[in-house]
Amino acid sequence: MATRTIQDLVDGLEAIPERSFTRDKVLQEIGRTVIDPGSLRPYMFFSPVHYTRNLVYGNDLFELIALGWEAGQASAVHNHRGQECWMGVPVGRLEIRNYRLVEHDPVARTCRLEPSIHFVIDPEHPTAVDPAEPIHSVHNLPEYGGRAVSLHIYSLPFDSCEVYLLDKGRYLDMPLHFTSRFGVLCPGERAVAASPSPAAL
Repeated sequence: MATRTIQDLVDGLEAIPERSFTRDKVLQEIGRTVIDPGSLRPYMFFSPVHYTRNLVYGNDLFELIALGWEAGQASAVHNHRGQECWMGVPVGRLEIRNYRLVEHDPVARTCRLEPSIHFVIDPEHPTAVDPAEPIHSVHNLPEYGGRAVSLHIYSLPFDSCEVYLLDKGRYLDMPLHFTSRFGVLCPGERAVAASPSPAAL
């Protein structure tokens, strides 16, 4: 499959009119070509403590974020505040685990979830979050044997999400922070940039 740069993807997304910025249209744009990993190097930060969130581009309609995953890292079970989300993995592969919300009490902040489907995304298989089952977690499984970089498009942008504590039957609001913005590490962050060597990935 042909490749293009991350800037090519940004240009393609910007060219979609707001009224046409739909689940299928954006997924088609993401899957049109594989992203050249070399073009992602300004946004490739990694941390041994937690996956990183690196802002590539943002406007009022959408934001594009590159997430850096060390082997074995995973996200919490979370939602996206009812916003649309698309995911691609130009480097490595990731497992997505969906959950079905069975009970939800916004006053007591309690919940009960059941596991649903799980699947793998890789450079040739992007995905869109199913609005019927928007709660999920993301895993760079140890057996995958290396780092991964995923691209996430959110529309509309949001700055917090609900995180679900499965073992406690509760959920909480979690503010979202960036590790880097437009290739520059944010103050106080200790993540490291990927080496220019392809072997570093």
